[in-house]
Amino acid sequence: MEIERKFLVKDNSFMEAAFKKKHIRQGFICADRERSVRIRIAGNEAYLTIKNASDERGWSRYEFEIPLSSENAREMIKLCLPEIIEKVRHYVEYKGHTWEVDVFFGENEGLTVAEIELESENDTFELPAWIDREVSGDARYYNAVLSKNPYSKWPSQQ
Repeated sequence: MEIERKFLVKDNSFMEAAFKKKHIRQGFICADRERSVRIRIAGNEAYLTIKNASDERGWSRYEFEIPLSSENAREMIKLCLPEIIEKVRHYVEYKGHTWEVDVFFGENEGLTVAEIELESENDTFELPAWIDREVSGDARYYNAVLSKNPYSKWPSQQ
């Protein structure tokens, strides 16, 4: 079970605290309201990931991640739906939690989203100063949706 909260980022000051970053390229074999099946190449690692729809708040869902060889992932990504997501993920430690901050490129350039994974829905955490507002339940910010409806095509990029 993945328990995750998602937030927009208001500036790039998080980069000063980032201890690692990784280029991510991912495509979706299936991306609908009930499930997504994704191929992700992240640095030297690759995965097949299956997720179901989020709960009503957009915080929790099942996630199954299966390691792939880089070679298999490069071939499998050719089977994906047309829009491939490209982003750089920055890892930032803040007050006992690791934040994953995704800076998107291509059709989603201009969008920066931070995620925090929690042990339980009751976990408490402090928001860093660079966080803007929460978008956990807003499906527009799901990578599967961004692959079909990129940020650059939104009427008002909010």
